[in-house]
Amino acid sequence: MPTLFLGHGSPMNAIEDNCYTAGFEQIAKGLPTPKAILCISAHWETRGTYVTAMDWPKTIHDFGGFPEPLYQFEYPAPGNQVLAEHVQEMVTSTNIELDYDWGFDHGCWVVMKFLYPQANIPIVELSIDYTQPAAYHYTLAKELAALRSEGVMIIASGNIVHNLRKIDWTHIEDAGFGYDWAVAFNEKIKNLILDGDHRQIIDIKKTDENYRYAVPSPDHFLPLLYLLALQTQDDKLSFFNDSLVGGSLSMTSLLLEQ
Repeated sequence: MPTLFLGHGSPMNAIEDNCYTAGFEQIAKGLPTPKAILCISAHWETRGTYVTAMDWPKTIHDFGGFPEPLYQFEYPAPGNQVLAEHVQEMVTSTNIELDYDWGFDHGCWVVMKFLYPQANIPIVELSIDYTQPAAYHYTLAKELAALRSEGVMIIASGNIVHNLRKIDWTHIEDAGFGYDWAVAFNEKIKNLILDGDHRQIIDIKKTDENYRYAVPSPDHFLPLLYLLALQTQDDKLSFFNDSLVGGSLSMTSLLLEQ
């Protein structure tokens, strides 16, 4: 199965037509139909690591101040307890706990709406343990690699650059506008990905002065490490939706496929 890292951006993407939603729709045309999907979303942070195991996850509207149609949106895909238990068993670097309360947060359903609009693929979410360093997440993701050959698509959802406090709302409609530090950080990460230098990306907090602006909190950056950890020598890497918006939000997305 291919695996993706998706810059999900604003929840409004779920009900808008723009260049980024068009990018999701275009990439979806080439995707196979998986048996199930494992989603790692920036918007499920926990102490410890959890995986959803309910039969019918709820759609979570985990935001405020948006138009009413966004709160009415539902993504009624089924869950998959068998897959959740399989993930729990295959990961040995940490304990994975089953969760029956969470559901699909907007980091998941905003992009799934475009990739699989019929909501007919079972999905489980894997949480991000906010108490753990970047290397923990990379190691955990390595243990999930076998899922790709079992018909499970792994999708990580976040943003390489994500600083909402710095967004320039006067340029929010201008795709491609980015502050110098945001552009520099996004390009550096892309070049490191192309070079296969995962170690430097894992340690980027220690080495890049733009990190503190581009990644004021690691939640949206860490999902990228899950995709990188799953990369093999046989994978073809491609970027799409590769631009910034509002100055400080990167929509850059990646696809790995064989």
